[in-house]
Amino acid sequence: MKRGYKDLLAEAEREITTLSAAEAIARHGNDRVCYVDLRDPRELAREGRIPGAFHCPRGMLEFWIDPESPYHKSIFGEAKEFVFYCASGWRSALATKTAAEMGLAPVAHIGGGFTAWREAGGAVEAPKG
Repeated sequence: MKRGYKDLLAEAEREITTLSAAEAIARHGNDRVCYVDLRDPRELAREGRIPGAFHCPRGMLEFWIDPESPYHKSIFGEAKEFVFYCASGWRSALATKTAAEMGLAPVAHIGGGFTAWREAGGAVEAPKG
């Protein structure tokens, strides 16, 4: 049976931790929390980002998490809580599920993504340029 994106999102949401924007804002500034921005570089250039967030384009996530990959990023080996976000929370929900399946823990994502963060008054680093 064919499964569409809505099915994949619903499955991910049942299995992952979703933080509200307020919960995510309350964690900001904690050295033990790493925000991971999954958005495309063009989105960052247009809208800015959460200050201190690590940028990992969604298409590279699995390769950057896996220590056996030639593209592995050491940040994913640190003892931190990883909080993923994208523009609206869809890509980050799927990414959080994948990261957890790969053994990255603890992981969560921001429900509503960067849009919800910004609308809730979260700090935003202006785009560079």
